[in-house]
Amino acid sequence: MKHWLCAAALAVSHLAMADSPVALVVHGGAGTITRAHLTARQEQQIRETLQRAVDRGFAVLQAGGKAVDAITETLTILEDSPLFNAGKGAVYTATGEHELDAAIMDGSTMNAGAVAGVRLVRNPILAARAVMEQSPHVLLAGEGADAFARTMGLAMVDNQYFDTPFRKQQWLRARRNAGALRKAPRQGDHKFGTVGAVALDRQGHLAAGTSTGGMTNKAWGRIGDSPIVGAGTYASDSSCAVSATGHGEFFIRYTVARDICARVEFGGRSLRQAADEVIMQRLKAVGGEGGVIALDRSGEPVLVFNSEGMYRAWRTGAMKGAATAIFAEDKTTGTSPPAETKQGAF
Repeated sequence: MKHWLCAAALAVSHLAMADSPVALVVHGGAGTITRAHLTARQEQQIRETLQRAVDRGFAVLQAGGKAVDAITETLTILEDSPLFNAGKGAVYTATGEHELDAAIMDGSTMNAGAVAGVRLVRNPILAARAVMEQSPHVLLAGEGADAFARTMGLAMVDNQYFDTPFRKQQWLRARRNAGALRKAPRQGDHKFGTVGAVALDRQGHLAAGTSTGGMTNKAWGRIGDSPIVGAGTYASDSSCAVSATGHGEFFIRYTVARDICARVEFGGRSLRQAADEVIMQRLKAVGGEGGVIALDRSGEPVLVFNSEGMYRAWRTGAMKGAATAIFAEDKTTGTSPPAETKQGAF
């Protein structure tokens, strides 16, 4: 009888997990994003790429795949696109090269992996996952991280692979206007273009991932918040999953991603309340610009940003397809619109 009861309880547990909602939210960066900065064609291309990335990742979740699988499927598409400041579209450093950062975290195990300052691995998010799953470490940097990625059989490229004409002109303008030592870049050429994703799978597990080329014209091997667990990336099944985009120094100092999840786990806040408190109040008060995407185990997307815009897309099981938005004034669409807070709302 005891064994039968245990088996029945296990079956009920599996059934409950199978009924868990699935959801995926993606961002492509936040910052000075206005209609004056984008042509109609550019806007269309960005929306189409965001939607394709969300649809690919969501298909993984619908098929019963893991949240971490959906994250890497989604972010490799954005890394391979020249439209975003990650992978192929990465910005230039002060020396005219590219240094990329990425992180991924599995909320079911609290395992995490990250790479910083890589120059040769084509998809930094895959290198971050390899660190998480194939090494005893959390964060590898520079030449060592590239060497590790090579031993893992990941695709490697010359640093020039990341070159794009748009980023080259952006870099040249930045050098003319400010030079390598600009302390707090805030203009359009320094727009934050980090990409990130958060996912909830059918087993009720959360994951988060973030990838970036960093700041235009950055010097001295600068590393932002994206590969820092708890700052730009965090996931825990006991609270939430968060991916951030913005001025990384502020997100590091205020451990933004972990702060949001801690307020949910220990402070009794809803995810929306926690994100609002951190992004719209605490961070904004000290001049920290940017935003976050987040999910908890209810599967309701939360998107909060205090900048003029944030490239974003989302899809849940209650929606017929993915929804996308760019500008602060964009209205949310879809059958299950997310809890969203924007600069213009305050």
